[in-house]
Amino acid sequence: MIEHKVRFLRVMLVGVVLSLLAGCGFSQIPAREEVTSIPPIQLDRQDRELGQKLYPLGQDPLHISFYGHYSYYTMPPWGKDPSSKWIQDNLKIHISGISAEGNAKLKLQKMIASKQLPDIIWGDRDFDLERMREERLLVPLDDYITKYPNLKHWAGEKVLNLLRAPDDKIYYFPNYYSNRPYGNAGYIINKKIYRELGNPKLDTTDDLYRYLVKVKKKYPDVVPFETGQAKEGHGIDQLFSAFKENNLGFTRLYGVPEGERMTSIYLDKAFRESALFVAKLMREGLMPAAAMVQTEDQVSEKLMKGKVAVYASANPMLDAMRADAELRKGNNDDGYMFIEPIYKQGLDRSKIYPGTYNILGWNVTAITTSAKNPEAIFAMLDWMTGPEGSAVQMWGPPGPDGYWDGFKEDGITPNFTARYGSDPAALTEIQAISNHMIWVGNTVYLDRTKSEYEQTLPKEQQNWATYWQQKVTWATQGNATAFINVQPPPNSAEGHIMRDLKEIWLDAREDAMFGESDEEVLRILDEAHRASMEAGFQSYLDYITKRWHDNMKVLNNE
Repeated sequence: MIEHKVRFLRVMLVGVVLSLLAGCGFSQIPAREEVTSIPPIQLDRQDRELGQKLYPLGQDPLHISFYGHYSYYTMPPWGKDPSSKWIQDNLKIHISGISAEGNAKLKLQKMIASKQLPDIIWGDRDFDLERMREERLLVPLDDYITKYPNLKHWAGEKVLNLLRAPDDKIYYFPNYYSNRPYGNAGYIINKKIYRELGNPKLDTTDDLYRYLVKVKKKYPDVVPFETGQAKEGHGIDQLFSAFKENNLGFTRLYGVPEGERMTSIYLDKAFRESALFVAKLMREGLMPAAAMVQTEDQVSEKLMKGKVAVYASANPMLDAMRADAELRKGNNDDGYMFIEPIYKQGLDRSKIYPGTYNILGWNVTAITTSAKNPEAIFAMLDWMTGPEGSAVQMWGPPGPDGYWDGFKEDGITPNFTARYGSDPAALTEIQAISNHMIWVGNTVYLDRTKSEYEQTLPKEQQNWATYWQQKVTWATQGNATAFINVQPPPNSAEGHIMRDLKEIWLDAREDAMFGESDEEVLRILDEAHRASMEAGFQSYLDYITKRWHDNMKVLNNE
């Protein structure tokens, strides 16, 4: 019997699920989307009369309180980094952060109880924000969206409709929304180790296993297969993707689509194969024994020292980028590189997705009813998601001494300066801080502008992350929009069931990873299915099936 343990699992990925659509059926999935060609975008201009009615940012000081609803998040001091200082000096915007004090749920409860809400709350579009909406603590944004130019243009109708509440109003401003693939999930390899082992074929799961065995034999102090934080599904979810075409993960849902219905993940053939593969790697010492408990810093240290041969994760980009630069100091041919997704022999590699994205992006920003001037706050957010706001936040202040100096004739494309290619270190420092204050990121704008300019630079001046995004990761992420926000609210009958299902899932995933034989692994999965069914699994699966179909209707404009 699997013991129920109370645990907290937070999977912060930019995107998680969709694309089961072609013709009339739900079970078919379109081919991998093309991401190299992006059509030009022309921003609609409002007429002078309407423009005069917009809130004039910079005319008067604007003081805003901000709360990031994550236990781990602390907003950097506003005005201390180049980007926010420029906004503060030029637009007179002053933002003060409210700390979650290590317990976001408790902090939010206290603020609600004391009726001292922040002007802005930023977090997942989940149960806490939905409760605030239901209690009428959030400002509807529809009139502002119609009035101001940027969000309605860049997000588009489908994104906005997916944000609509049951009352048909919009309360959330999306972050990193997109109409094209994005994401960083996948596999990276240590170039030096790969070279010294003869650059063997590394395509299938069998290839991967043989390679990891060779690594362990020749490099006993190296981790053959690094998962990162496996407790969040990193590494092992990527391996799950290798065993099934058009597999969009679904581990967070504990179910997989079969035809037009969601069914138990524990009975899914591909998931069971992946669980056996993971347990085999663990038994043979090919992945870290501490995979479920290691920290991000520990993983980063191993990468920086070149002690990792293969690394798979939902987002290996940031740590690998820094580690690549460090290893290339000794030999420019060393470092890390992405490879195409690993797949089971016989499957179509073009239908393998180690990561997913959705057009709504990551999280949302909401304006609370405590805000004295909600239109002014929306005007700021709309500016931030537009070309100028995006450019200031991502590339720092404009000017001939900066990384960009105004816009080209289209009013959208930044005029990047020579410093962009010659001084990447200072830009990295700017972004290391400003990235924590991009609350309404515009993925299409940021990705398009940086990638188009990067392609004009010599390879040695191109950003490592941008290069591999263009070459591998963007094209290998599956569109998962139809499965966003399908989970039930926590205070519902299905929400209570989901809590039990989550405990069962967390126990089963960890126990299966350390299974001492194939038979034991399969017994663990079978027991998890049985325990889940006793806990009301079928009612939960019926619920998320209906929500999935509801999303499809919105995406199909029905």
